[in-house]
Amino acid sequence: MSTELFGEFLGTFILVLLGNGVVANVNLKNTNGAGSGWIVITSGWGLAVFTAVLMTADLSGAHLNPAVTVGLAAAGLFDWIKVFPFILAQIAGAMFGASMVYLFYRNHFMITDTPGMKRSCFCTAPAIRNLPNNFFSEFIGTFVLVLGVLLITLPEFQLDGMQSTKVGLGSLGAVPVALIVFVIGLSLGGTTGYAINPARDLGPRIVHALLPLQNKDDNGWDYAWIPILGPVTGAIIAALVYYLILFLTA
Repeated sequence: MSTELFGEFLGTFILVLLGNGVVANVNLKNTNGAGSGWIVITSGWGLAVFTAVLMTADLSGAHLNPAVTVGLAAAGLFDWIKVFPFILAQIAGAMFGASMVYLFYRNHFMITDTPGMKRSCFCTAPAIRNLPNNFFSEFIGTFVLVLGVLLITLPEFQLDGMQSTKVGLGSLGAVPVALIVFVIGLSLGGTTGYAINPARDLGPRIVHALLPLQNKDDNGWDYAWIPILGPVTGAIIAALVYYLILFLTA
């Protein structure tokens, strides 16, 4: 299992390095991408998913997201005994990725005056704080993502019936999953910033709390449970719908 855990660590590191990196490029002061907007952020995150999945699919199945891991396990496609180690590897990879974003953009963090802009380079926050609605946003966004992932794992969706030896996404899944993340960002990301991934939010949030940033915003711990429980709940419901689809198409 060590190869799989390394794959999850590496893949989530790449995901957060590129995903949070595009947020830093857009939101921090005096970067070449400053102020380029939401389309750049959603495009960058979609391509970050594509790159991370492509690099690590053959190592671990490229879950890169505790919600995906829980969804696969709930659907009977992944061993529950591996869930916790996978999640720890994902959080560690996300923390490392967020740390590298800080080092990469350190000079721009130093001259950026707005605390919220700095924190946005690490974790999500609601555009309008309404916890039930914020939970619903993360729930629905992750439901769409995980249901898509589960359907991609069906044998009918595998080229010539060939399935990866790792339970998760094969490299062929990189494009469709990246497009799913892209459209979730475009369509559903405006309310909470579409974490849809507990590790992607929690790991960098911890790094934000530990870093010696000037003019640092609070860490939003009173909100942090939303991008954890919302995605996990969405993943479990996606697994139930997956079972329903299997039943109806049997």
